[in-house]
Amino acid sequence: MGRRLRQWTKWLLAGVVVAVVGVNVLAYFHARSMTHWSESKTRTPKPEELSWPLRAKVLITGVDLPRPTNNLTPRDLDLRFTLYRFPNGQGDELEAWHIPAGSSDILFLVFHGYGASKGSMLPTAKALHDLGYSVLLVDFYGYGGSSGQGTRLGIGEALDVKAAVEFSRQRWRDSSIVLYGQSMGGAAAIRATARHGVVPDGLVLEATFDRLLTTIKARFNAMDLPATPFAELLVFWGGVSAGINGFDHNPVEDASQVSCPALVLHGRHDPRVTIKQAKSIYNGLRGWKRFSEFETVKHGALVLSDRSQWEAEIRALTRKIRTGAQSN
Repeated sequence: MGRRLRQWTKWLLAGVVVAVVGVNVLAYFHARSMTHWSESKTRTPKPEELSWPLRAKVLITGVDLPRPTNNLTPRDLDLRFTLYRFPNGQGDELEAWHIPAGSSDILFLVFHGYGASKGSMLPTAKALHDLGYSVLLVDFYGYGGSSGQGTRLGIGEALDVKAAVEFSRQRWRDSSIVLYGQSMGGAAAIRATARHGVVPDGLVLEATFDRLLTTIKARFNAMDLPATPFAELLVFWGGVSAGINGFDHNPVEDASQVSCPALVLHGRHDPRVTIKQAKSIYNGLRGWKRFSEFETVKHGALVLSDRSQWEAEIRALTRKIRTGAQSN
């Protein structure tokens, strides 16, 4: 009896070890698929759009994310632009489109979200230009026209933000610099300001997550799947795969180091980032700030939700920047 019990115990322990190893192997390949672009030409649909068979497949094989490309240019929106390439300080080059607006004294540096590219931010750039502001649309490392492969989920991209600011300060010396980041782009902008010595004249955060772990959990919730411990495993193995520490990527903590005028713009029904998370970032900001909720767009370009509301918020920010500049 004792021998049989010991044998069953060994088999049970072996089964537990195999299960743990198996789950971690799946998590590693899933995390790698989220940080390295696939050779597939078809992108996996959004989590909430997946059928149950596809959800099971994604859990096993990971997502298919082709390298994001720019299918449109400013020319498609009748905007005059100049293409620039400049080093990101890490041995790679970033590609950017500069859209001038006459003698504008304010330059918006616009940064896209995860799995997107600068072309996805053209509606925002067009709206900024219509208000009379110049715009520099930037592709992060590994995205669009920039060099490199894969993504670092806003951590390495913070250094791309720094490089874009340094490039802009040198080329457009008389312009006030405003960082406009959507989702991951917002997280990168906060991190650049808090940790890499970037001093913008203003900051716009659109649909920006509070913690990387939180936004990964939201993807599981969107598929009606338990988030813990799988989200934690994805953050850990994603960090190993991309050479980053995902648990240290927390814009809500970095916000306390941001003192420039700032806007936090957020969709009321955003399935990826809740209003509560957005307000936690807003509450941490130390300088002049405004928070604005938008009704219809869930997670994307909020200018498409309510153009007049969006314009009013942007004007309020730029008025504050200009007032501050005049008083210095």
